[in-house]
Amino acid sequence: MSRKRYLSNPVLIFVIAVTLTGCTSSSYEWGWFEIIPTTSKGASNLRFLAGGVWMTLALSLTSIFFSILIGLFIALTGISETSWLRWANRTYVEIFRSIPILVLILWVYYGLPVVLGISMNPFSAGVVALALSDSAFEAEIFRGGIQSIGKGQIEAADSIGLNYYQKMRVIILPQAVRRILPPLGNQFVYMLKMSSLVSIIGLQELTRRANELTVTVYRPLEIYTVLVVEYLLLILIFSWMVRRLEYKLKIY
Repeated sequence: MSRKRYLSNPVLIFVIAVTLTGCTSSSYEWGWFEIIPTTSKGASNLRFLAGGVWMTLALSLTSIFFSILIGLFIALTGISETSWLRWANRTYVEIFRSIPILVLILWVYYGLPVVLGISMNPFSAGVVALALSDSAFEAEIFRGGIQSIGKGQIEAADSIGLNYYQKMRVIILPQAVRRILPPLGNQFVYMLKMSSLVSIIGLQELTRRANELTVTVYRPLEIYTVLVVEYLLLILIFSWMVRRLEYKLKIY
């Protein structure tokens, strides 16, 4: 390979930069050959690591979808005029905001088969745990967005005879979504990062694959550096998508 092609490879540039900075601070013997795509072994290891991207995305997208649905329902109970519904809202939110996600993942995976006789695979258990945990935060986001809509618009909707469902669908929720989109985007980024915890129950996502490859080649620094870059790229891409959506909603 020519020198020009080497210098134009961003992976090699990153590896060289980390190597030069690391060599000045320690005597660690670097093993970037394990993940450099120009070697057959390195290319194979990179493909194995990158293979977990789809599982991470599937887990995160499915979890955020269900957490939004559950969170919206819980938020509506929080603004209800019925006292026991508001009490149920506070109970749900406080319980699931207080349980660490890792603990909830372990309890859903190992506890539900014992308590309810429900056996789940790692993906399903991860979705349930992440959705329950995140829905408590989503509920507060939705509640704040809905309550930020002026009472004058609600009274105007009542004056033209709209029922509760019509008011929510036509007037309140479209405006609330525009206001809560930034925190919703933050929650998706949070979900993307927290999905790494599901690796503890054996799901073959990014972190699990990095752990398995580390045990095989015993190059933790190099492999976890690639893992950091993978999560960084995913989050930057989705953050850009959320900002574009915010821009379009402001225009239209």
